[in-house]
Amino acid sequence: MFALTPYRQSQPRTFAAQKQLPRLPIQQLGASLDKYIKSLRPFFLEQAAKEGRDDKWVEGQLEQRREWARDFEKEGGLGRVLQERLKDVDRITPCNWLDDHFWIKVAYHSWRVPLPVNSNWWLMCRDDEGIPADVRAGVPPKGEFTEWQIKRAAKLTQRLIDFKVRIDREEILPDSSRAGPFDMHQYTRVFGVTRLPQIPTDTLVHSPHPHPSTNIIVMALDHFYTLPVVDAVSGDVLPIENIEAGLWAIADDALARGAAQDSIGALSADDRDSWTRAREHLLALSPVNRASATAIEDSLFVLSLDAYTLQSAEYVSSSPSRETPDLDAHIRNASTAGGSGKNRWWDKAVGVHVESNGRASMVGEHSPCDALIPSIVCDYALAENVDAASVSRRGASKVPEGSRLEWVVDDKTREAIGKAVKTVEEIAADSDGKMLWYDEYGAGWIKKVGKQSPDAYLQMALQLAYHKTHNEPTATYETASTRLFLHGRTDVIRTFSEDSWRWVQAMRDEKVDAKTRYELLSNATKAHNLYTKEASTGRGIDRHFLGLRLLLRQGETHPLFEDPLFTKSQEWVLSTSGLSAGDRFFGTGFGAVFPNGYGVNYLAGDQVIKFGIESKVSCPETSTAVFRQNLVEAMREMRKACEDGLAAASVEEAKAKL
Repeated sequence: MFALTPYRQSQPRTFAAQKQLPRLPIQQLGASLDKYIKSLRPFFLEQAAKEGRDDKWVEGQLEQRREWARDFEKEGGLGRVLQERLKDVDRITPCNWLDDHFWIKVAYHSWRVPLPVNSNWWLMCRDDEGIPADVRAGVPPKGEFTEWQIKRAAKLTQRLIDFKVRIDREEILPDSSRAGPFDMHQYTRVFGVTRLPQIPTDTLVHSPHPHPSTNIIVMALDHFYTLPVVDAVSGDVLPIENIEAGLWAIADDALARGAAQDSIGALSADDRDSWTRAREHLLALSPVNRASATAIEDSLFVLSLDAYTLQSAEYVSSSPSRETPDLDAHIRNASTAGGSGKNRWWDKAVGVHVESNGRASMVGEHSPCDALIPSIVCDYALAENVDAASVSRRGASKVPEGSRLEWVVDDKTREAIGKAVKTVEEIAADSDGKMLWYDEYGAGWIKKVGKQSPDAYLQMALQLAYHKTHNEPTATYETASTRLFLHGRTDVIRTFSEDSWRWVQAMRDEKVDAKTRYELLSNATKAHNLYTKEASTGRGIDRHFLGLRLLLRQGETHPLFEDPLFTKSQEWVLSTSGLSAGDRFFGTGFGAVFPNGYGVNYLAGDQVIKFGIESKVSCPETSTAVFRQNLVEAMREMRKACEDGLAAASVEEAKAKL
């Protein structure tokens, strides 16, 4: 947003608009029911097309759902009762009925799967052009830390902490759009936040804003060290020379000690119940372990120095037209630490990894804030390159007394570590994550020539690519931000609609002319834009229905909820999200939500669209490579449909004037 805007004393303070923000509304029950039933139409249209049924059958199916909806909403009906219960929840929550009462627990902390790929997001940083090109392209010998690696790690640390200091001092301009100011609360959940494993649900450990810690944790060869990065008196970020010297002291100390015998950090990559038990046992072994765990959990973030540069077994370009960096390897290291889970603490809200050639990535635990926020913070950090002319700080300092974090470990803990490492190995082996750098045209062309909204256009591209891959449509999730409201998080944009279905059908039918295809595309993108606007302004349906269902008591049910289509319409086989233009990122990503699905994150740059795509190797129905190629073909077909359709419309318009 506006993080890179130079600070002026006259500008609004970072949290100036917080008290003016409205609360997240509870939509009228009837409005949500109407939108829900409308969203079911494409499912019945698809079924009718496959089974040879007519429009009367479709209307009959919808009328049955309308009847259930009327019963649900009637005076004294279950829907009315649940709506009133939800209003009571809103009355007793301080900021936001969804975020305060339900969201983190239901969406994240009660989910017991391992965090890597399944829940954590990842960002792949653009190369630092201050580092020589041959170094960036090279692969240093394994087991070494390098000069450029330490320089980049120091620069990223300095910039990240500078952002934290500016947030604390309210020197960052508040995010906003034409619709109004955005909630800034999530920025207080980036630094110093850790997910704590507990049974049956996890929780977050954090201090009140501004977080008082002055340290980060540095991991090297699976050893843990504390590193001061903030002046305890002034509150300023320490000079980069100090940070670089401290990082070199840690790197050399770790090399002298050799790789840690026990990869304690890997424990945090196991399923949440196993990690809870392993952590409780670890803490009970010795007060030393409690001190080390607390230091990690209270630190501002974790910086991992990797004594390697990961390479793919076989390089494949991520662009259809040119060579790219080894992005497959970059994804693998960002998402799973090269498939090992080691040298990481997966519970932190922010973790930064720097490989030996300077390649960098960021990973984060998803529950405290949505990935958009740390992506803005990371973009700020990447806006400045290393100082290539600066002298080496190696040997300028030693590891201070007490900065090493020690562990007391027994055989039971070692067995748990072995289990956790195997878990990550299996997750990594099953994760088929790839990038597509589509560079034949970008968001600039989509707006200026195609006359379409880039986000809606890309959502239609994903619809077409999925249909080309599987010969059928699917329920699709796109993230809608609700930051116009106090402590707003997200709602759902249901991309699969009647308009998107009709357009995809036309694109798959060779007999349909370009003008009709373009008109149907325009209808689909306009419908998508409208849904986006409604979901972002508190008029979505999925979070509303979530709140209602969570307030059901034992024995309470309704045909509306028992309908198989109620569940099917929320099975996000295609789970998607867009971030910024992403010029400072090589890519972004998250895991598929369903085992037979795809997780797709995209960066809509003016010249290049970067898609991060993940699916599961174990699913015989899905293939990231096939989906990626079909996405390339979809983008090409859409360009042709736009160009030919607009040309045909122009000819018709000219004839009409004669």
